[in-house]
Amino acid sequence: MEFRDNEAIYLQIAAYISERILLGEWPEEHKVPSVREMAVELQVNPNTVMRTYEFLQKQEVIYNKRGIGFFVAPDAAAKVKAYRKERFLEQDLPVFFTNLYLLGISLEELQGLYEKFTSDHYGASQKKES
Repeated sequence: MEFRDNEAIYLQIAAYISERILLGEWPEEHKVPSVREMAVELQVNPNTVMRTYEFLQKQEVIYNKRGIGFFVAPDAAAKVKAYRKERFLEQDLPVFFTNLYLLGISLEELQGLYEKFTSDHYGASQKKES
């Protein structure tokens, strides 16, 4: 995983985990890799992973079974989606709209690009959810 300079690493790891949950790769009650396993996989300090897990616990996305490890919480996908949607609408969308306006990109052009992107990256059979 390559990290960006403009966001804390623990938040980028949280986004990575959240994406696994939203894509259905880590369903409810799925055991999440241990702190050490995740640190090795992502080549980061275990303290950074622990901070990520604490953040996700506060969001009720994962939970700890004492002595066993961390697991994906019930309704984790809905919680991740709600959190990411709120963050996107408040932070990213205004910047996105500004760029569309300044670059003269129409909604029709954008729709075509979006459809191509989803087809290329998630397959034509991927259903849309609201």
